[in-house]
Amino acid sequence: MDQYYDYNGQSYNKSTTTAPDHDVKMRGRKALDITGVKQVESFDNEEFLLETSMGFLAVRGYNLKMKNLNLDQGLVSIEGKVYDLVYLDQQQGDKSKGFFSKLFK
Repeated sequence: MDQYYDYNGQSYNKSTTTAPDHDVKMRGRKALDITGVKQVESFDNEEFLLETSMGFLAVRGYNLKMKNLNLDQGLVSIEGKVYDLVYLDQQQGDKSKGFFSKLFK
């Protein structure tokens, strides 16, 4: 995939620019290492909401625990049973709804 989108929906080509430093590494649906994290918005044992350099990322699962947090390096490590990873992007045609109304449908 040679096309990326930044947080504001601007696209750029991989060959002309470098991608923001954001990676998600999952090991067996039990452990996640996420880089490029700007802020942890909220978390509990069923959901983490992270602001990354590529947008908001929701991690949902069961018995989730934060194993490592280093916001200076932008690193978060999560362990537990991972059910889904969802990027919460602002849709162009859905501007009347706020961010949190989309999140808590």
